[in-house]
Amino acid sequence: MSIFKAYDIRGIVPDQLDATTAHQVGRATARFLGARSIVVGRDARAHSPLLMEQLIRGIREEGVEVVDLGLAATPMVYYAVDHLGACGGIMLTASHNPAEYNGFKICRENAIPVGGETGLAEIEALTASVTTEPVAEPLGKRTEYDAVAGYVEHVLAVGGRCPEVRAAIDCGNGMAAVALEPLLERLPLDVTRLYFEPDGTFPNHPADPLKIENLADVCAAVRKTGAAFGVAFDGDADRAVFIDETGNPVPSDLMTAVLARSQLRHAPGGTVLYDLRSSWATAEEIEAAGGSARMCRVGHSFVKADMRREDAIFAGELSGHFYFRFSPTLVADDGLAAFIALLDVLAEAKCPLSALIAPLRRYFASGEISEDAGSRERMTAIMEQVAAEHAGADEVSWMDGLLVRYEDWWFNLRPSNTEPLLRLNLEAKTKARMIEERDRLVARMR
Repeated sequence: MSIFKAYDIRGIVPDQLDATTAHQVGRATARFLGARSIVVGRDARAHSPLLMEQLIRGIREEGVEVVDLGLAATPMVYYAVDHLGACGGIMLTASHNPAEYNGFKICRENAIPVGGETGLAEIEALTASVTTEPVAEPLGKRTEYDAVAGYVEHVLAVGGRCPEVRAAIDCGNGMAAVALEPLLERLPLDVTRLYFEPDGTFPNHPADPLKIENLADVCAAVRKTGAAFGVAFDGDADRAVFIDETGNPVPSDLMTAVLARSQLRHAPGGTVLYDLRSSWATAEEIEAAGGSARMCRVGHSFVKADMRREDAIFAGELSGHFYFRFSPTLVADDGLAAFIALLDVLAEAKCPLSALIAPLRRYFASGEISEDAGSRERMTAIMEQVAAEHAGADEVSWMDGLLVRYEDWWFNLRPSNTEPLLRLNLEAKTKARMIEERDRLVARMR
């Protein structure tokens, strides 16, 4: 199985990804970007230091300057690339994957992502062709850069107000705490800290907040301490999942609607994007707040491209990625920025988070259901069969997988970009209709 995925490079160390591969990726990326300088950062996995050294060696052997952030969250790399005017950036991380994985997230100037359709295939070909023989004297210089202070100011600009409340924060032993500690020094919050120590073995729970079992500790902390809210970050801090004051997780499509209100106060009438798996309520609330709601594909490279094309001010995905227009040149997903945006919302609302979310729970959602459908060919065949069965629907779209909409229910059926899974999201105006159509479609998936 190739380690080159739709959005990044990722594999098990050392079986699929080793020091030699890291060296080759460094040379290939520098060559592809035609770069003068590349920002690099890494997470805390046990093999990250060795892989980082080889990545940096490969970049320098192409005569390219390396700006080394050391331990960093992915959004810090994005910030540094844009702030320093670098030609690109590479974050060494496997995000929410288990400890045996590692990988690379690559971007070009202004943190524009390099994905499968925007250069990653070319980097894969170059990686296979570059020599593994070391150059006697690396040509590019290496500079260490502390991005934390500047990044904290950058994130604080997303909000502006902060209520004096209690919060429970779970970093999952990932990279969020690198910048979160100095950020919290600037805020009047009483914080219950869970697993702030970066530890690439993830000794407490996997750093994947999309799985409900990984939210158990932060939900319990919210209830025990009477916190106004909780937040859990993924391993590289580009995603965040929020918990209301009752200790219940908030679906990220509804969180998109809530955070959009804050961003639309700063940019009235702006365009807000939501991924096509989101509730009807998301678009309705964006429009009610004076914004223009636009549907987009799933995946950070697609969302960012759409934001640039449509001059959007904000976007959100069901996966907990929240995207901000930080400046005319920088559009990026950032879990810590989402945290600051929520503080701004709560300071304005002066009511519990659950009270903000309750009116949005007006439809009945299936949640994301995944089935192992085998090969890509079989997944395509299933989707085509289902499309034929719903040819008379009010709307049929192939924007991202199969999207079918009726007056009283809709569904999206799409193959995962990272796993051999077929994923279903469905919503209806009544619970009975949701259950009926969900069960019928799950049977077809199987």
